[in-house]
Amino acid sequence: MPEARPCVLYARKSTDREDKQILSIPAQLEELRRFAEREDLTIERELVEHCSAREPGRPVFSELLNQVAHGGVERILAWKLDRVARNPIDGGALIHYLGKGPAEHSR
Repeated sequence: MPEARPCVLYARKSTDREDKQILSIPAQLEELRRFAEREDLTIERELVEHCSAREPGRPVFSELLNQVAHGGVERILAWKLDRVARNPIDGGALIHYLGKGPAEHSR
């Protein structure tokens, strides 16, 4: 039996102006679902956020980061890297916690 490969989808849109966004949240999620299916990943949750990532403090991202830090999330799928983090604090924290791997979370 193949090993389970869970993931969390994260879609973010920072503005209501359609001319400033390349892909809407529903379109991002659809692309991510197709990718997960092709790669045989199991989607555990779909997280959606409507705010800028320029500064730290996004509520949904903060919750996701906390779950990554405690080993509850190993894979995050996002349509584009800047949908997840655009500031060095969020980006660095995410890289740090994802890089620890599941074995280090249980120590």
